[in-house]
Amino acid sequence: MMSRKLHSILAIGLLVFWTTAAVAKDKKKDPDEIGSRDVGKGLNLYSIEKEIALGKALAQDVERQAKIVDDPVIAEYVNRVGQNLVRNSDAKVPFTIKVVDSEEVNAFALPGGFFFVNSGLILRAESEAELAGVMAHEIAHVAARHGTRQASRGQFVNLATIPLIFMGGWAGYGARQAASVLIPIGFLSFSRGFEEEADLLGLQYMYKTGYDPTAFVDFFEKLQSMEKRKPGTMSKVFSTHPLTEDRIKNSQKNIQEILKAKPEYVVTTSEFDNVKGRLAMLHNRRKIDDKDLNRPRLRRAPGTGTGTADDGGKSSDDPDERPTLKRRPN
Repeated sequence: MMSRKLHSILAIGLLVFWTTAAVAKDKKKDPDEIGSRDVGKGLNLYSIEKEIALGKALAQDVERQAKIVDDPVIAEYVNRVGQNLVRNSDAKVPFTIKVVDSEEVNAFALPGGFFFVNSGLILRAESEAELAGVMAHEIAHVAARHGTRQASRGQFVNLATIPLIFMGGWAGYGARQAASVLIPIGFLSFSRGFEEEADLLGLQYMYKTGYDPTAFVDFFEKLQSMEKRKPGTMSKVFSTHPLTEDRIKNSQKNIQEILKAKPEYVVTTSEFDNVKGRLAMLHNRRKIDDKDLNRPRLRRAPGTGTGTADDGGKSSDDPDERPTLKRRPN
């Protein structure tokens, strides 16, 4: 009798467990439940407080070595886009969002909500919705506490050198300063399950914020075309992540199955275009300045210029002189 009762109790316990798990799984696919579901639940040896402290220390290291864009218009815009996404996410920590002056197409979020967006990502994105999709993916990693959960599984040795990097990072495996100095923040390879979860959650966050979720797929397709143009250049980066093609298919499926179509979406804004233009000017100015600083210069002794007797022997280095092109007579 006791054995039968024990079996019954175990059976009921298992039924309750699987029912609870199924409900939790369904909630994760329900955008209406955003904010009331615990997507970060799972084995984690780090408290929220420890996670924030860890992220803060890492963020200070990044800021000491990276060049942060201090243009108030750019900084305010990127922060506002990110905070709008955070408000429509499951994140339980405040976010600090800054722009790194780097041409690499990347974004990385540290545990605890410290988030850096490379200027190169903004310049490569074709719309605000594409930018929001990448940022939403990163916010999802933080909301689901993927960094500390994976660290708790013992899957990498030193979390203190590893941030969360969108798509596993691009060539270079980290953020670079304008002077091309590699920031020693390492490279984080998430499990396929965590990457897929960040895709799923990120899609919902941008959708709830009002963005067109298909922009998420558009950016993946852009990555896919880059891989085709340069085969093998990104294979190491994606070796521990779902293939780009698989992620495109999964995202398209999730859009069709769990996101109800809205009458309208935000695709882009004039602010995005303005910020992109300001960043382009900053990048171009930096290139010009670098060229002027590094190019070889010739100094001529007086009277040795290439000018003619009529122009007083002016050197071609004279700033008042402008090169002219002459066409050969037909």
